[in-house]
Amino acid sequence: MSKMIVEKDRFTNRAQVMEDIRDSGYWPTTFISKPSPELPVHYHNHDILGYVIEGETYLLDEDGTRIEIGPGDRLVIPKGAWHAEGAVRERVLYIVTTRDPIPLLEAVMPQEPKGPFQSF
Repeated sequence: MSKMIVEKDRFTNRAQVMEDIRDSGYWPTTFISKPSPELPVHYHNHDILGYVIEGETYLLDEDGTRIEIGPGDRLVIPKGAWHAEGAVRERVLYIVTTRDPIPLLEAVMPQEPKGPFQSF
């Protein structure tokens, strides 16, 4: 089974992010998480690379282990990898990339959540 990987301090500036995206061949877009409660653990049907540009939160892996994330971190979320974004206290800005040129909402649509989604 695929597992999510958090690469700490992978980049220090936007130029490095853009170079990494170019080298990956993935399709980029911007995603902003506004203040929200912790999400239930779920997976996606698409491979995703995410770059934390600003803000801090945490992720949960398939075992419920909490992994703190912040600016400079790269998230490798393969298709089928169980994970969840933790509670967001202040805005978190990501560059999210997908292997396939698809709408962002299709890429990040949670599959088989292990619990209900809170109302925002």
